[in-house]
Amino acid sequence: MSAPARWGARRGAIVLLAAVLAGCAGTGERLSNIVTPYKVAVVQGNFVSREQVQMLQPGMGRQQVREILGTPLMVSVFHGDRWEYVFTLKRPGVEAQTRKLTVFFKDNVMDHVEGDEMPSESEFVASLTSKVSKPKVPQLEATDAQLARFPKAESAAPGPSTAPAAPPVASYPPLESPRR
Repeated sequence: MSAPARWGARRGAIVLLAAVLAGCAGTGERLSNIVTPYKVAVVQGNFVSREQVQMLQPGMGRQQVREILGTPLMVSVFHGDRWEYVFTLKRPGVEAQTRKLTVFFKDNVMDHVEGDEMPSESEFVASLTSKVSKPKVPQLEATDAQLARFPKAESAAPGPSTAPAAPPVASYPPLESPRR
């Protein structure tokens, strides 16, 4: 059989196998349950803690507020008198966390702050570690009951062997062909 004919036969077999698998009821669903994509944690914005909000005082300048809270996520051209701090954390298997804080300015000094109740730094760190479920680690050691099912290997000579074992003989092909 020529090479193109073999390739055609292989291609036909692949198409036939794909058609058979596509016709099986539920195959696609079973395959999608086996293969799951990696889902990455998405962090957007600036985390603002309760301690940072407590440091803010009316009458502070914009630079002072920026030093405490960081650069705002949104500064609107139409609302230059307020800064928006939004923090979003999305992790697989955990409900998304979103917190918003708006700082209002009047004559380039801070007037007041509005927004969600911010967690302290320690509360935020605790929420990160407690929500993520750890995967179940399988037992890697056999129990005595499991080992009893297998026959014990008998050694030829009791006690340690005094003679070193001879290395296995290896035969390797030459590195270069004999003809040049």
